Amino acid sequence: MKKSIALALFLAFAACSPKPANDKAAVPAVAKPAPVSVPAGAYTLDKSHASLVFKLSHLGFSNYTASFGEFDAKLTFDPARPETSTLEATIDPRSLTLPTPPAGFKDELLGPQWLNARQHPAITFRSTKVEVTGADTAKITGDFALNGVTRPVVLEAKFNGGYAGHPMDPNARIGFSATGTFKRSDFGIAYGVPAPGTTMGVGDQVAVAIETEFSGPPLAAAAK
Repeated sequence: MKKSIALALFLAFAACSPKPANDKAAVPAVAKPAPVSVPAGAYTLDKSHASLVFKLSHLGFSNYTASFGEFDAKLTFDPARPETSTLEATIDPRSLTLPTPPAGFKDELLGPQWLNARQHPAITFRSTKVEVTGADTAKITGDFALNGVTRPVVLEAKFNGGYAGHPMDPNARIGFSATGTFKRSDFGIAYGVPAPGTTMGVGDQVAVAIETEFSGPPLAAAAK
């Protein structure tokens, strides 16, 4: 799953990275993205360039949107054989971030009727199968553990590109976007699910959207 560096990715990285004194010398004008190889190996999550957002219906009037602020992931990735890749992720449910929550609302969601964070302080995902579906897409099936229940969940992943390293970032870097859905009632969280044929309550289906960048093996020149 090799891919050229997207010019937009290069500029985005340059914008949020420390710049040396001589910007022109360090970041020359690039007319076209140069093809590079992304190395195989172990990759760790760059938490400053990652997000985990979920949505579910509220009374059928809107999709309530929230996120988790603390999560980590480890990836083994081989662009020549992407189907052999493996992914492990852990989420701290106590890092739940809510938009302008009413008093006590977060505590309620972390309580036994919802995330039950005291009894189950980690949400985990461990891949069991990676199926390549296109030049830069794949289905990642994994065991998802939530509220003490483990069930298979499928993520639709898109490889956004990467590089082998850069003087301002002397490690390989790759980026992915992923989406998935699951029913919370399958994990023993059925409080407030609307009665059949109605939307009066909080939706059963949870939609997840993930943005990630991973840092990998060092740039060959930097490793010497």
